[in-house]
Amino acid sequence: MAVPKGKVSKARRDKRRSNVWKLGLPGMVKCSHCGEYNLAHRVCKACGWYNGEQIINKEEA
Repeated sequence: MAVPKGKVSKARRDKRRSNVWKLGLPGMVKCSHCGEYNLAHRVCKACGWYNGEQIINKEEA
């Protein structure tokens, strides 16, 4: 019969379980300026705005 040799530490146990709790999608939020979805706390790739300010000057053609 299989018997564990010793106590498994909390760190080792939690390392084994860590891949269960991964998020399916990263934290996507809507841009307050243009409405495009982008990663939270980053400049919007579509319009260049972040936190109510235009950071990157994007020319709309």
